[in-house]
Amino acid sequence: MEHTSSYEPKSSFAKWWDERLPIARLMHGQFVDFPTPRNLNYLWTFGGILTFCLVAQIVTGIVLAMHYQPSAAEAFNSVEAIRRDVNYGWMLRNLHAVGASMFFIAVYIHIFRGLYYGSYKAPREVLWILGVIIFLVMMATAFMGYALPWGQMSFWGVTVITNLFSSLNEIIPGVGTAIVEWLWGGYSVSGTTLNRFFALHYLLPFVLFGIVVLHIWALHVAGQNNPTGLDIKTKSDAVPMYPYAVAKDAVGLFAFLILFAWFVFFLPDYLGHADNYTEANPLVTPPHIVPEWYFLPFYAILRAIPSKLGGVIAMFSAIAVLVFVPWLDTSRVRSAKYRPLYKWFFWLLVVSCLALGYLGAKPAEGAYVIWSRIFTIYYFAHFLLVMPILGLIETPTALPKSISASVLPTGSGAPRGATAAPETR
Repeated sequence: MEHTSSYEPKSSFAKWWDERLPIARLMHGQFVDFPTPRNLNYLWTFGGILTFCLVAQIVTGIVLAMHYQPSAAEAFNSVEAIRRDVNYGWMLRNLHAVGASMFFIAVYIHIFRGLYYGSYKAPREVLWILGVIIFLVMMATAFMGYALPWGQMSFWGVTVITNLFSSLNEIIPGVGTAIVEWLWGGYSVSGTTLNRFFALHYLLPFVLFGIVVLHIWALHVAGQNNPTGLDIKTKSDAVPMYPYAVAKDAVGLFAFLILFAWFVFFLPDYLGHADNYTEANPLVTPPHIVPEWYFLPFYAILRAIPSKLGGVIAMFSAIAVLVFVPWLDTSRVRSAKYRPLYKWFFWLLVVSCLALGYLGAKPAEGAYVIWSRIFTIYYFAHFLLVMPILGLIETPTALPKSISASVLPTGSGAPRGATAAPETR
């Protein structure tokens, strides 16, 4: 989104530097003057919250890696030593472990907000696709990180999930087994597997950071969406990012940190699994193997399909289908705020995802499997049937004439407060 920057160097050195490497001008233009829709609600603060979570995970992860021992013999004890013997190690470990869950809470809210307000529609398709890639890399990073404590659930979770790739033998004989043995570094999950997962878990957050930079870049090219789904047309539709949007992000982040701190200091182990506080034992299988809570909806989809290969395809398709949402949604209106029918289907999707999360934690038997199949069918039907068909037959309600008209009383005259330059493409 092009706009006029108000940046002016304050000193001769700043002017000299700006003429040669205008970083300050770039940052000022993108994070101070950048025109932000004036009607954004607090759901838009989760972009900043996610950036905070990523930086927090990288910082705490680097410090934890200084004390962690990636070997089958020492991994479990090194995690306990971090909590008990390292100065503030208990807090660092809690921040990192709880931070992973907080990261996923924020990203799920961010995704559902994008689905509700149509943030995937043109011209933001690349922005949305980059977001899906970020989600995939997050899941891979979290899965590898879950192996590192080397408890019972870590060991058997890695064994079960990596074994899923053996289903590819049904397509090309031998390929699935080769992938599994490559991931394991041998013929079973061992210290070699742990060492590989540790190396990748350390590397992927930096890859994630790079994709996030591209995501933010794409956002600043296309401009932010807003609850109306309308573009910025006039100067009165926008306010500068600083101090208005930044202040709002700070309030949202502060509220989020209260929840974060509550878990870190009072319930650090609540979101984990009790079996993971027992050292890994290849000879003792836990009665019920489950992944971390943020993987449970996809785990339920995996188990809902009778075929092993079919379950794996369905699980990965549940994420892959998100890439095509910009083209599956045929509605002319971005925001579900003005789509009376789609609202109901959207909330049914939310209920389905929550139900799949609940069912993923239950044994794969009886009514749990039946309900998993019902909600799995609706999950895919929402994207492959509801979005394409409903967009063609639904009659949206009347949209406001502009962003400012949606938040200012009729006949109130010019809006109060600072305004930013309108977007030009």
